[in-house]
Amino acid sequence: MSETDPHIHVEQKVMQAGAAYRNLIASSLGRAPDAPNVVTAGCGLRMPYAMTSTRPESVTCLACREHAHREHLRYAEQVERLSRMPGAPVTGEQAAKAARWARELAKRFAGG
Repeated sequence: MSETDPHIHVEQKVMQAGAAYRNLIASSLGRAPDAPNVVTAGCGLRMPYAMTSTRPESVTCLACREHAHREHLRYAEQVERLSRMPGAPVTGEQAAKAARWARELAKRFAGG
């Protein structure tokens, strides 16, 4: 872990990062998980949790931005593919909305 790294990073498990994910877990299990002190960033470095963000505009580490871009595109593809399977838990419309959200975030991480 670098004490002198001035960059803001993104967690390696970008789709499981942030308050929205913790709220989902809390509502499902009735208990909120604690935020970790140290996480692995998308660039592979171990960073204090406080030096990470889920907001594309806040992330200054280029490798982390690229990682988050790829992960959001991968999520969009997975959601669309899973929604087409028999017995899918989400409708095509719900999947399209989730995929649109993920692609918009991916675009923001790419700087666009």
